[in-house]
Amino acid sequence: MTVSLILACLWIVVAAGLGMLPRRYHWPAAYGLIALGIPLLGYVTYQNGPMLGMVAMAAGVSVLRWPTLYLLRWLARPLRRGRREE
Repeated sequence: MTVSLILACLWIVVAAGLGMLPRRYHWPAAYGLIALGIPLLGYVTYQNGPMLGMVAMAAGVSVLRWPTLYLLRWLARPLRRGRREE
């Protein structure tokens, strides 16, 4: 197992531990996980190829499902506004 995959597994374990903290710590923890996860995802993809990079991204999205949902809603907002005006 490569160093990047070990770090990705450690990221998942830390994310699971942070999920057990009280609710007030969830969003600050999510920001930290995102800040660490994006370069880690690039490192996993660089060392192991795009297929394992996609698997790592799916694992990260499943852990950070609420920030991902809010990002998708934020990105879709201009599209919904444009449709209402017509």
